[in-house]
Amino acid sequence: MTHAAIRQCRPDSRSSLPTRVLRAGLLLVALLSPLPATTYAQDADSVSPEQIEALKEQIADIDDWLKDAEADRGELEQTLASTERKIGQLKKERRSLRQQAAEQQTEIDKLKDRERKLEKELAAKREALKAQIRAAWMAGDAPALKVLLNEIDPQKLSRVMTYHEYLSKDTVSRLEAFNRTLDDLKTTREQSIAAQLKLKKTEAAVAERQDKLEDQHKTRERTLALLKSDISDKKGKRQDLVADRERLEKLLKEVEAAIADIPTPKESQPFSSLRAKLPWPTRGKVIIGYGESLHNGRLRHNGLLIAAQPEAEVKAVHYGRVVFANWLRGFGLLTIIDHGDGYMSLYGRNSSLLKSPGEWVRAGETIAIAGEGDKDSSARLYFEIRHNGKPQNPMRWLAHK
Repeated sequence: MTHAAIRQCRPDSRSSLPTRVLRAGLLLVALLSPLPATTYAQDADSVSPEQIEALKEQIADIDDWLKDAEADRGELEQTLASTERKIGQLKKERRSLRQQAAEQQTEIDKLKDRERKLEKELAAKREALKAQIRAAWMAGDAPALKVLLNEIDPQKLSRVMTYHEYLSKDTVSRLEAFNRTLDDLKTTREQSIAAQLKLKKTEAAVAERQDKLEDQHKTRERTLALLKSDISDKKGKRQDLVADRERLEKLLKEVEAAIADIPTPKESQPFSSLRAKLPWPTRGKVIIGYGESLHNGRLRHNGLLIAAQPEAEVKAVHYGRVVFANWLRGFGLLTIIDHGDGYMSLYGRNSSLLKSPGEWVRAGETIAIAGEGDKDSSARLYFEIRHNGKPQNPMRWLAHK
């Protein structure tokens, strides 16, 4: 059978792989299994070069499939990483929009307070103006003429005329002040309405980003399902965990080498003096502890898995510099902080990273947002402490609850 013929007969669905592997494996066993000399002598002539060539073709076909599967797996992992980065960015924007909405609501409350004060002021001026108009009406349409026609002491005439002139000017002044207050009230109401419209637009923008976030989340779930399906073929969970750990160990060595010559500012309290005093990176129950076995195997957890609330803030446990903030297979969106003197803290499985490599952070400063978790579980934060590359038991460093 030629290589081209095998390619034409190759099934489209990868579900047929086990059958093909079994068939090839049985043929290989039949060819390579040790046999008694007499049996081998009898069957030697029955194994033709064509059969051996067909076996090679089948093995090559399987190798090609595995190569394609690995390529597909790589593409899926890249898609997953890209999706998680986009979700993280959207959450970061949503967080900013919420802060803006809160600030706008504060401004609206101030405008409403001013509107209430103006309404009280307007009511007071309205009553004063009513009294002024009532007094003018009581005096008649021509108070000056009445004064002249009435028999009034000439010495009092000048004083009375001056009083009525002042009364008329004061009435005009009160009317002008009343109109200004009306204008201020109108302007304040317009500003309040404009601020409310702006707030609604902001809320609409948040809702739109929320829809995008949900779409991204659905895409991520589909991608995860495809990825798990491919990974489950020919590669067990233990191999993946070993590979993940090796990648992390390599990353930490590269980070340590990169920052070895960069001086670290000395804090008043070095990391080594804070045993059992460090703040927790997030609130939640420890669901997998340090040193517990992974999937009942020989591998052990190097850190803690903490159940957190969805979108809970992840905080730095001590002052330091962010040396890594990106997606890493097996740990999701991961942040690593260098605290000096060989100490590092790791924060994995986040849904959004808020700090970039090179940034300095304080103890208790928010550096990430916790992941969302599965459908049947809460969000989970993976947390490690390392000294000179070696895992430390975080429970010995974190303050007792």
